[in-house]
Amino acid sequence: MALTIDVVNRSSNCIKVYLIGRLDTNTSPNLEEILDGALTKNIRILSLDMSKLDYISSAGLRVLFKASKTLKAQSGELAMMHLQPQIQKVLDIVKALPALTIFKDDAEMDDYLDVMQKKVIDGED
Repeated sequence: MALTIDVVNRSSNCIKVYLIGRLDTNTSPNLEEILDGALTKNIRILSLDMSKLDYISSAGLRVLFKASKTLKAQSGELAMMHLQPQIQKVLDIVKALPALTIFKDDAEMDDYLDVMQKKVIDGED
């Protein structure tokens, strides 16, 4: 499945982005390119509506972390809303392990995140 990215400029210092589909290795470069162009110095808030985002991989997480770092450098912030349970689970895992490296590579991390998201979708967690 692809990723649909709908950017809505709400004001001169705030951007809202709707993400629909999968944010993974194949689709994350598209989001990164859009955010790189959109996060000008006057942007203080990037709001991501993830109500229709079904999946996120480590590549997707990297794009979000990069955007957050860019915004912090310009006294801004990243806000995420309407997270699907499986996406929330991934963000909870990442937050719980901020300084630990427990995966040998991106593929191993993606496999782990894939299993965790499937469990949430299937109602196992």
